[in-house]
Amino acid sequence: MPVDKNNNIHRIKTGDREIILVGTAHVSRDSADLVEKVIEEEQPDTVCVELCQPRYDAITQKTNWEEMDILKIIRRKQTALLLSQLIMASFQKKLAEKFNINPGEEMIRAINKAEETGAQIVLADRDIRTTMRRTWRNMRFLSKLRFIFELISSIFMAEDISEEDIEKLKERDALELALQTFGKELPEIKTTLIDERDQFLAHSIAGAPGGKIVAVAGAGHVPGILKNFDRDIDIAAINEVPPKGRVGRFIGWGISLVVIGIIVTGFFHSGNQAGLNMIKWWVLVNGVCAGLGAALILAHPLTIIVSIIAAPLTSINPMIAAGWVAGLTEALLRKPRVKDFMDMKTDISSIKGFWHNKITRILLLIVFVNIGSSIGTFVAIPLMMRFLN
Repeated sequence: MPVDKNNNIHRIKTGDREIILVGTAHVSRDSADLVEKVIEEEQPDTVCVELCQPRYDAITQKTNWEEMDILKIIRRKQTALLLSQLIMASFQKKLAEKFNINPGEEMIRAINKAEETGAQIVLADRDIRTTMRRTWRNMRFLSKLRFIFELISSIFMAEDISEEDIEKLKERDALELALQTFGKELPEIKTTLIDERDQFLAHSIAGAPGGKIVAVAGAGHVPGILKNFDRDIDIAAINEVPPKGRVGRFIGWGISLVVIGIIVTGFFHSGNQAGLNMIKWWVLVNGVCAGLGAALILAHPLTIIVSIIAAPLTSINPMIAAGWVAGLTEALLRKPRVKDFMDMKTDISSIKGFWHNKITRILLLIVFVNIGSSIGTFVAIPLMMRFLN
């Protein structure tokens, strides 16, 4: 596989086919200009872009957010996935606004130029939903907490990044710079967000139709694509969403059994009054902590009450989370308007926008109530055990 490298353009000869791989920075105007120029000059049969169908729809359909059903997302327990996508989109959008370029403009220009020249378009990346689910399922509990922290922190980071830093994203060793955004100490993230997608992209580009192909991908993926180009890749394996971990289920049900066991022991070993005191403290601490989570988001008063009532019950049933109950209640009481969906793309670029948009407020509410309920659980258990004689 002869490879001719010229800065950000890599020419791969394989048989009678030629693949021109263009490495880009997703918020670089120079990259967008380069992509357009290469397609215009090469006149390829096919243009591969580092997009999947959901991301393609997001940048080509203006009504994408308007068609979202927030109630369905909550019922399907996809709020964490959506919130992660919104925060990452927020980070990229802030960078794009700072340097006056649309997020993914090089991909948009590649698509437009391909249509103009009559080239076939191939969406070469793995579905973002599969990537996020594999990332989440493969992470340890503490890594998940850190990942959430890094994601939220990234909202504040765009102001500290210079245009010189953005241009560094086009260098071979810029992978570390990109990974720093979401915690370079998290190997699970690198594996699913970078390494597996390198393999998927290499497989898609190698299998694209036509004698001449232009492939557009982020520069951080280029070394991995070149490395995996001639390899046999088990696409089914890296496209499969792992089942929920047994450890997580064991811990969830284990905590439930511990709480129930403490209360039962209290009744039988320390008397009825001790058992009733345990129940009182369990309900009080768990409910108040969850209610405080809802109050911090300035939820509807009825949502706060529902959070307080639901938390002690859902905390002993790992199949249901207090945050989901609170989110559904808030969505019904303060149903998002069409304007909220239309303003999503603008609102996610600032903390103020995240706070005022009803959709993102509901997502934050779910997170805060769940965190409050979890804190309440671990605070209540030692308080309950005081009544064991």
